[in-house]
Amino acid sequence: MIFASNNEGKINEIKEILCDYDIKSLKESNIDIDVIEDGETFYDNALKKAREIYNLTNTETIADDSGLCIECLDGFPGVMTHRFLGDSASDIDRNNYLINEVKKHDNKKAYVVCSLVYYDGKNVVEGLGKIQGRITSERRGKNGFGFDEIFELENGKTLAELTADEKNNVSARAQATFDLKKKLIKYNNKR
Repeated sequence: MIFASNNEGKINEIKEILCDYDIKSLKESNIDIDVIEDGETFYDNALKKAREIYNLTNTETIADDSGLCIECLDGFPGVMTHRFLGDSASDIDRNNYLINEVKKHDNKKAYVVCSLVYYDGKNVVEGLGKIQGRITSERRGKNGFGFDEIFELENGKTLAELTADEKNNVSARAQATFDLKKKLIKYNNKR
């Protein structure tokens, strides 16, 4: 099975949770492609990536799309989480921008959504995860990637302050992966 990603952090999380499956990254599968994520929803983007990689390889594929949705910014950045400042912006650039925008508001609530889609050429199975939290007033933590250092959980820690094992039990991607794993077991039992 191919996981349609070049993001090492995502790849490690997925492989750790779906350890019962032989999962290869795009790089491990000798695929050099960057699927344009132009869908209106996380599901649209994940399905598009899964289908494109499947069509190239004829191999079962899983793909995800996830993002940060901030209440006071009407759900922004949402599906544009990684791209809202352009391709050359770093995680630090994006996180500093979001901290400054959220500081203007009293409501700091946010949530993270992850849609993880399996595609085998005919059938689609989706795992979905969502976690609640808030945006911090400063970047905290050294673990993780993306917005992990500004997304604070109810326990007061950011995702970047968690160990990999802790994060793999609570992240939206972890929830989506556990949900997908459960659905894949049912799906495979019906085949």
